Amino acid sequence: MVSRIGPLLHGQFAESGPVDDIERRISARSFARLLGGWRPSDGRRLAAALTERIRLLVLDGRLSLQTRVPAERELAAALDVSRTTVAAAYDALRDAGFLHSRRGAGSWTRLPDTRPGAPAVAFSPFSPQGDDSLFDLAHAALPAPTEEIRRAAAEALGDLDGYLSGHGYHLHGLPVLRAAIADRFTARGLPTTAEQILVTTGAQHAIALALTALTGPGDRVLVEHPTYPNALDAVHARGGRCVPVALGPDGTWDVDLFTAAVRDAAPRLAYLIPDFQNPTGALMDGTHRAGMVALARRTGTPLLIDETLAELPLDGPAAKAPPSPVAAHGGGESPLLLTVGSASKVFWGGLRIGWIRSSAAMIRRLAALRPAIDLGGAVLDQLVTARLITTVESAAAARRGELAAARDHLLGRLGDLFPGWRPSRPAGGLSLWVDLGAPVSSRLAGSARRHGVLLAAGPRFGLDGAFERYLRLPFTLRPDRVEPALARLTAAWHGLDDTAPTDVEPVAVA
Repeated sequence: MVSRIGPLLHGQFAESGPVDDIERRISARSFARLLGGWRPSDGRRLAAALTERIRLLVLDGRLSLQTRVPAERELAAALDVSRTTVAAAYDALRDAGFLHSRRGAGSWTRLPDTRPGAPAVAFSPFSPQGDDSLFDLAHAALPAPTEEIRRAAAEALGDLDGYLSGHGYHLHGLPVLRAAIADRFTARGLPTTAEQILVTTGAQHAIALALTALTGPGDRVLVEHPTYPNALDAVHARGGRCVPVALGPDGTWDVDLFTAAVRDAAPRLAYLIPDFQNPTGALMDGTHRAGMVALARRTGTPLLIDETLAELPLDGPAAKAPPSPVAAHGGGESPLLLTVGSASKVFWGGLRIGWIRSSAAMIRRLAALRPAIDLGGAVLDQLVTARLITTVESAAAARRGELAAARDHLLGRLGDLFPGWRPSRPAGGLSLWVDLGAPVSSRLAGSARRHGVLLAAGPRFGLDGAFERYLRLPFTLRPDRVEPALARLTAAWHGLDDTAPTDVEPVAVA
């Protein structure tokens, strides 16, 4: 495939149609791998078991909508079953509304028209600060480490005198903060200079800048499925088309599936969250990191790598030796790799400081776009963050102990209160991804809101109404608020029978 980074770096975009014009398809081999252990233990009712497995893959979002499935004969050969078994499963899925077919053309996945709909309204503002009548389980964010922030702020006030005689505009960010961020990348195994860092107003601003530089209206952006909702919103705001690639059932990245998606959709950009993926908590291993870098270099597809949770491994091998950045796997100087980070998760979202790390040429290009959006971040906030970044290892270590205990406590209580739920146990990050056992996530969010609990329903993290079986639950509430929140969530769960499928009041997420 011809490299596309050259035209991108010069601001030239090839003509491309909407993603709907590109046929999503999955090979029989990839489909067999995605199906996993679907066979019933007694060897009977193969067609029924295959039907149910495919139905769950569609509902869970692991098999994207409008994906062309393999022909009956091809899938039968890959699964080592009779063609009659596959034909019976496909027929049942058509009858249930999960497949639609055109004679001689094939069959595509879909959702039944009667499914509980994903919220179609704009998301309401963040919950009011200090409103103790609401229990916020929508935002995966921590309160500030008070003493550390106060100390850094006091020291930063002394640093401020050296900047007051200047104009105060720093498109690239303050040199002292750029150097501190570069040093942290270097310490994590990715040699970096200050010229390779652009300071932004949070990670979301960084994502928006990258999309502005590398995509145009109608361009396709490859995304994991599920993924971070605000990134999906940023793609849509740019006029882009998201092309979802499902994560595996055990939270793994299938490089073959990503390769096929790049080949079929020719995306301008791929957005990845390799570290404690939001919302699944999955962690990309070194082999897959190297595979993604090789894919980017081979096809010329830029990777936008979101590392906002990278500093929060909680246990397991990652806590002893956190994985090195994706760009350390063979692409440290490449403009194809753009790494986004933030001070929000380890320190505090109120700082509104993020960054992008890429080649020096790409950083200059991103900075040149910035005056149309803003003229740089607040000097004092950057000085505070520059102080904090030098303490990130000790600050993250303090967070980890508290978060691991909070995660395990929440898992235990969910097991007591909701024995039918199946939550993940992530090795890092800030939240659980919970399989509710039924496609009721949006209804639960509506019911919970009436009980004073804010939830982010599963479809918020996907496309086309997927993930109604799932709910993201952060373990970031203050300890004294966990039990009251769970009591209200229990009441909401038991009150689902009184909740209409469209009775949803969604909230913004972080």
